[in-house]
Amino acid sequence: MAQLRQDHEKFVERDTAVVVVGPENAQKFADYFGENDLPFVGLPDPKHSVLKLYGQQIKLFKFGRMPAQLLVDKEGVVRFVHYGHNMTDIPPTEEMLALIDNLDSA
Repeated sequence: MAQLRQDHEKFVERDTAVVVVGPENAQKFADYFGENDLPFVGLPDPKHSVLKLYGQQIKLFKFGRMPAQLLVDKEGVVRFVHYGHNMTDIPPTEEMLALIDNLDSA
């Protein structure tokens, strides 16, 4: 999330909201976001409702939820999905920004 915080303004420039969904309850999520001064939206998902909706996996032997990045356009259509195989398997910010730029030119 440090990279997302650092690059947040690049998403704002593209009129793109960053939403981080996590398994913690609302209080833990609010505490973490406040302690780390995160500028994007945090959505607690302790019942895994969003996880199930988008097919994100849980692997208990790999520390729980695997990373998943989705790009959803303004009409609610999922345009890109990346399901990570481990906690470091996350597309670089530049790749996500390029996908956003391509949506705007389509």
